[in-house]
Amino acid sequence: MNFLELATFLLLLASIFSIINLRILKLPQTIGLMVLAIALSAVILIAGVISPELLTFATSLTEQFDFSVLLIDVMLPFLLFAGAISVNVHELLKDKLTILLLASFGVVFSTFAVGTGLFWLTEQSFLGLSELGLSYVDCLLFGALIAPTDPIAVLAMVKKMNLSSITETRIAGESLFNDGIGVVVFLTLLSMKLEGIENVTLASVGSLFATEVIGGIVLGAIMGFLGLKLVKYIENEHVELEVLITLSMVLLVPVISHIFHFSAVLGVVVMGLFLNQNIDGDDQAEGVQRVMGDYVYKFWHLLDETLNAILFILIGLEVIPILQNFDFSYLLIILIMIIVVVISRGIGVFVPIKILSIKKSFEKNTALIITWGGLRGGLSIALALNLPDSIGSGKDLILILTYGVVLFTILVQGLTLKKIVK
Repeated sequence: MNFLELATFLLLLASIFSIINLRILKLPQTIGLMVLAIALSAVILIAGVISPELLTFATSLTEQFDFSVLLIDVMLPFLLFAGAISVNVHELLKDKLTILLLASFGVVFSTFAVGTGLFWLTEQSFLGLSELGLSYVDCLLFGALIAPTDPIAVLAMVKKMNLSSITETRIAGESLFNDGIGVVVFLTLLSMKLEGIENVTLASVGSLFATEVIGGIVLGAIMGFLGLKLVKYIENEHVELEVLITLSMVLLVPVISHIFHFSAVLGVVVMGLFLNQNIDGDDQAEGVQRVMGDYVYKFWHLLDETLNAILFILIGLEVIPILQNFDFSYLLIILIMIIVVVISRGIGVFVPIKILSIKKSFEKNTALIITWGGLRGGLSIALALNLPDSIGSGKDLILILTYGVVLFTILVQGLTLKKIVK
């Protein structure tokens, strides 16, 4: 398939899946698309037994592009920008300390808790995983890639929960920023893996982390400020020009970030928050005039829904090789790691909230809602696919564990979140 044929195929499937979910399944969009993506994988695998050509065709589709590059460098910036311009930025700025502490402490704690848990399990003889040869850094890489939540899935669920404005902003803001911090932690650990831990110093790790985080935030602020001046200059008279400006800037941030080794994820989020403002500063005011026209927000919402649908189809196709090599002896460790991931997420959320509640007020069970609402998605799978082959056969285990956790969080946590909120 050439690019045009592949894009047509994916858009057609996305349209069909969305219609099936809307008319038949009637599930939240994220969950419905994940269910259909699983069904697609299962159908292809079963049909592949009868017709191996179909299985070959499906796997050849994923070989035509690098999924991790496509998601992290192309799709994720668009999805995160769409999420950032839909957040209540004034509420977020009032509560920025809470959101940053939740995002940073949660990701770092979860990375080490999950990584240490996996390393301990691989050392136990009854699971028979010791021959995989996973090092502690390999296990920490799994902890880092599974720590960030999926802001697209989380935002889609939160909007339908009728939560208070401040709680909704805290959940959305934490999800947006923990992606950026999670990617930075993953890349830092990956550099340790590739360079050899004996060649890595505390200063080099600190420098890499600071460059990624501070550089990404500063770049996002500069681009956001320039974008804000541009769209204010247009004054909503030419909405198509506003769309063009936002599109070009979202594409430009990852390009600049790649050159200077900044975090494109944090850059896009910060830029989106800059552009997500209104002139009188009151989101609740009637007849409020936002910096960008409503047409721009509708365009980004449409792009968000379209890319989200395509993302889940790509996940369904990408995991076919993983499912082909699935070993049922892994079921026990998948179950154990799901429990470890949920508990570590809970501790990573409960501790900051307990500390912050000394001076700030939180709605009852906010920590429980944020914990159970921590859905994982395409970012975790993309990072898992980005792991170096030097990990060896342990990479297959990490891929299977990642997919197992993603499935659990979206299908089980996603479907029960509304009941827990009630």
